[in-house]
Amino acid sequence: MNKVISLKEAAALVRSGDTLALGGMTLYRRPVAFVRELLRSNVRDLTLLCYTASYESDLLVGAERVKAVRTCYFGLESFGLAPMFTQAASLGDLRVIEESEGSLGFGLRATLARVGFMPGPGWVGTDMLKVRPDVKVIADPYTGQVVAAFPAIACDVAVVHVPFADRLGNARLGGNRSVDREILMVATHAIITAEEIVDQLDAPIDIAHPIVEAVVHAAGGARPTSCYPLYALDGSEIMRYVEYCAAEKFEEYLQSLTHL
Repeated sequence: MNKVISLKEAAALVRSGDTLALGGMTLYRRPVAFVRELLRSNVRDLTLLCYTASYESDLLVGAERVKAVRTCYFGLESFGLAPMFTQAASLGDLRVIEESEGSLGFGLRATLARVGFMPGPGWVGTDMLKVRPDVKVIADPYTGQVVAAFPAIACDVAVVHVPFADRLGNARLGGNRSVDREILMVATHAIITAEEIVDQLDAPIDIAHPIVEAVVHAAGGARPTSCYPLYALDGSEIMRYVEYCAAEKFEEYLQSLTHL
């Protein structure tokens, strides 16, 4: 089955109020082209789910398309804090659902196991439980040990950018896998955007076609973030973004993105 669709068709799968999961890791393999297409729509009030959130997520926050964020990190690595997220969170314009690597991992694992929660020792005895009252503390019925019960996490749409894919939806991640396979598996609509689409993808295959609904050809789709082994991070563009935001010219920056 040929699953290739256009970027516009893929972005149309996202509805206002959805939970949108974005793949990649820090400034590596972010689905920037998809986000830019999404910004052309009127979609808003999104809950943004990312293992780590970065440049493309900050574009959505700055454009006021996001009402809540759940991630264990939101920033630009050595380029500093994500400016629009930092501003919105500081002003109280954005709901921040506190997460850690463990809570995200356990939440995704619970959904994959088709249970309502997944227990783990993390957070017990910490202040994280005060800001996340939905995470309960229970006793392990077998050992009596106190554990945190992390609620299951799912999403409406998940988007992962990859260097190589075929028309069926098989894909190769080309490096740091993050939790990209997992967010695709817990999504109602699972989308991959690919630098190159080939007729047949040889091993190793990181994402198997049964979990993928749509494939989009998006050459350069992660820029200015990197996409190993095809291109490196464009640090000058990230710096340009930071400088525009610092000068309170976010809208002007968005309008300048046609060069990417």
